[in-house]
Amino acid sequence: MIEQLIQKANEQVLEIIQNTQPVITGIGTALDVVPGMTKTTILHAGPPIKWENMSGPLKGAVMGALIYEGLAANAEEAEKLAASGEIKFDPCHHHNAVGPMAGVTSATMPVWILENKSYGNKAYCTLNEGLGKVLRYGAYSSEVIDRLKWMENTLAPVLKEALELHGPIDLKTMLAQAIQMGDEGHNRNKAGTSLLIRELAPFIVKTSFHEDDKAAVLKFMHSNDHFFLNLTMPACKCTLDAAMGVKYSTIVVTQARNGTEFGIRVSGLGERWFTAPCNAVKGLYFPGFTEKDANPDIGDSVITETAGIGGFAMAGAPAIVQFVGGTPKDAVNYTTSMYEITEGENKSYVIPFLNFRGTPTGIDIRKVIETGILPIINTGIAHKEAGVGQVGAGLVHPPQKCYEDALEAFVQEMEKEGVI
Repeated sequence: MIEQLIQKANEQVLEIIQNTQPVITGIGTALDVVPGMTKTTILHAGPPIKWENMSGPLKGAVMGALIYEGLAANAEEAEKLAASGEIKFDPCHHHNAVGPMAGVTSATMPVWILENKSYGNKAYCTLNEGLGKVLRYGAYSSEVIDRLKWMENTLAPVLKEALELHGPIDLKTMLAQAIQMGDEGHNRNKAGTSLLIRELAPFIVKTSFHEDDKAAVLKFMHSNDHFFLNLTMPACKCTLDAAMGVKYSTIVVTQARNGTEFGIRVSGLGERWFTAPCNAVKGLYFPGFTEKDANPDIGDSVITETAGIGGFAMAGAPAIVQFVGGTPKDAVNYTTSMYEITEGENKSYVIPFLNFRGTPTGIDIRKVIETGILPIINTGIAHKEAGVGQVGAGLVHPPQKCYEDALEAFVQEMEKEGVI
């Protein structure tokens, strides 16, 4: 009986994922559009965490956000304010949002607004800063703050007006095309960024802004291959949020890390988090840095793998290994092994090299435990100290304990209901 209930529920979750239609509807200010946002709220990546337990890069990003918001004049004031209890810290995931790496989102930051046209729910994400010394990796120097202010005052307004001229953008179709062009939607977004520029460029030039501002926006997007990441993430977020709360389902609908703990949520168990300490990332480091400098795994960007792309689609993006390590054969092996722990294959996101087989989609906690195969994640690496920034990129697995605890909780729930 229980097997039939689980199978039916998991098929329902997969159907929701397949039917989802994420579109870009606009750009807004976090305070105005993100549910529950306040002037003294700081959203962060991963499961809930207190200031005193935050990792270096997350603390650095929080400090930078407080300086950016004008709530603190310098790092010392920001650190004191963050520890005072006057700032509310909450996961992006609790506010229909996601954030890469530290994931920090504050009141006046511009955010993408996405809507799931099939189910009506929305998702939000900040705009991507680029690589290196940036807020999401825990850097907070004047150049980081200046860039964020330019993004707020120039980049976002230009893109907002361009989107108003263009109208909603079908992101699912764009992402499907990008995957067939060699992206995997997490750490390789060259095709997606290029497609977005092609889509928006004619409307950017029609905006009312000064020619220099329009040129600067196009140049910034062109120079930042990760620009599309902050769209793939909310696309996956609004996809999986629609599948939350399907009774008896053992499919994972959230995976996230805050640099201290990794957390997952399962559709049939609702909003409850199952956490364990984050693992170290194995990968390639920028010159001058080694694994001794690295913070443990961090960021909401694993929402991409949770939805069946990112590391799960590496077979279609063999060039990614030049950034995260390994070989093209490894990339294929990672993808094929993920079919062992998922419910099915995505009908929209297909991999030409695998004879257009759909990406493995719908992580089943039962299969993870039965097979011993853990989800593969490709990710950036942040320095363990606040203020430094990115030091590399690589591959990592979640801690198995998250899935063990979730499965145990699921069994307990079924026993309470008397179905097992």
